[in-house]
Amino acid sequence: MDTVPTQEGSPQSPFVAQIVDRPAPPPRRGSRVFRTLLLLAFLVVLAGSLFLNLILIPGGWSGLSGGKKVREEYFSHERLARDKVAILTVSGVILDGEGFVKRQIDHAMADDNLKALVLRVDSPGGTVSGSDFILHHLRKLARQRGIPVVVSMGSVAASGGYYVSMVVGDTPETIFAEPTTWTGSIGVKIPHYDLSELLAGWGVKEDTIASHRLKTMGSLAKPLSEEERKIFQSLVDDSFARFKKIVREGRPKFDADPKALDALATGQIFDAEQALESGLVDRIGFVEEAVDRAIELAGLDPEDVLVVKYKREPSLATMLIGEEARGAASEWQTLVEMTTPRAYYLATWLPSALATD
Repeated sequence: MDTVPTQEGSPQSPFVAQIVDRPAPPPRRGSRVFRTLLLLAFLVVLAGSLFLNLILIPGGWSGLSGGKKVREEYFSHERLARDKVAILTVSGVILDGEGFVKRQIDHAMADDNLKALVLRVDSPGGTVSGSDFILHHLRKLARQRGIPVVVSMGSVAASGGYYVSMVVGDTPETIFAEPTTWTGSIGVKIPHYDLSELLAGWGVKEDTIASHRLKTMGSLAKPLSEEERKIFQSLVDDSFARFKKIVREGRPKFDADPKALDALATGQIFDAEQALESGLVDRIGFVEEAVDRAIELAGLDPEDVLVVKYKREPSLATMLIGEEARGAASEWQTLVEMTTPRAYYLATWLPSALATD
């Protein structure tokens, strides 16, 4: 057996300890792969969480995902024509009036080739301020661009939906309702739900600290006092008077006979035939007939006009998770907003959580 040489003068022994530098054993491949996969999974979850937050938090994704631009989709007539008629849509519950409706109006305002507008209304209405905001900007568009506006009502054009339809002014034969349209519902309401007895059963009571007793008026945790009811009624009456004024401006028949309008302004919803008979609409017809009337009013050649429909540009959020998931957070936000006491031109007995954008 080989031995390690010893220093001079030291006894030799066949058993000498040796220190040998051996290479470390290679790491187990399976362990390294597992750690790598775990890190990748963590990064994917983190990125996904950030992504969903940007999408689902109202406004969080809007600046990054698109969906704000208005695109024009061919609807009918001549694709290569220069003169244009656009179909602008108001659908769903109207809240603040901002959003896609306003972007459509801005887009139309900047289009020098636009010669007429068809307002497609499919809405049960919404807030007083939101409905009035849309009507104001539609009137501004028609006035500044000098273009005729024709209304095409979809399944429902009631309350605030009827309110915005008054953009047509006193131009005759400009409001079209489909055979199955429901319209009218001229009126105002401030929803209030008294949950005080329900809350009392759970041992919950109103204990808000406020600067004045009227600061908490409309609270769901207590019934309305007579003082609060009179204040709310006064607000409703003022908004109702404005609604009827707007209708008289858009329906000359009622301006000449206000009592006829009073008989209709009960909040009742009318079908298309009833609306036509009472003068709430001018004709029964589909959007194509409204388009033809807009072309006629603008003095355009039907053989040389392009008709487009404004559509929302698809956002990355919509393409990846769908419109329903994207709207979940905004619907919750809408529900919270609609618990705030305010007046509505709205044809429903429950506040809707489906808002127009």
